[in-house]
Amino acid sequence: DLAHTKWLCKYHIVFTPKYRRKIIFNQYRRDLGEILRQLCNYKGVEILEGHLMPDHVHMLVSIPPKLSVSTFMGYLKGKSALMMFDRHANLKYKFGNRHFWSEGYYVTTVGMNEKTIRKYIQDQEKADIMKDKLSVKEYEDPFKFTEK
Repeated sequence: DLAHTKWLCKYHIVFTPKYRRKIIFNQYRRDLGEILRQLCNYKGVEILEGHLMPDHVHMLVSIPPKLSVSTFMGYLKGKSALMMFDRHANLKYKFGNRHFWSEGYYVTTVGMNEKTIRKYIQDQEKADIMKDKLSVKEYEDPFKFTEK
């Protein structure tokens, strides 16, 4: 019970799908975001900032002190994988043995530099979008003559 406790426990967490498959930006992005939000609400974890990148997830979260980061991450990755496999049965065959996420994660505590980390997470997505725009290939031959 945290009734008489004041706390500020913020963490920057990054984790990846198995083999860093670029599955998050496809048709599963909306469902995955909804699942992660739902699971965080169940545990009383507040998502301060979060972005689903093509091959990894960035989250800035506030985790209650009664819950360890490792326990929360085990819960989040385990339950989200099961929920994704329940919603999308075809994923069971793409991800053998029901492993959606890769092992491990990156976590760092956030002190007073929360604004810096928020900006980093937001800029990371912008940089990815710009990189994708720059690498777009032309699928039509620009030298092909077309008759009107």
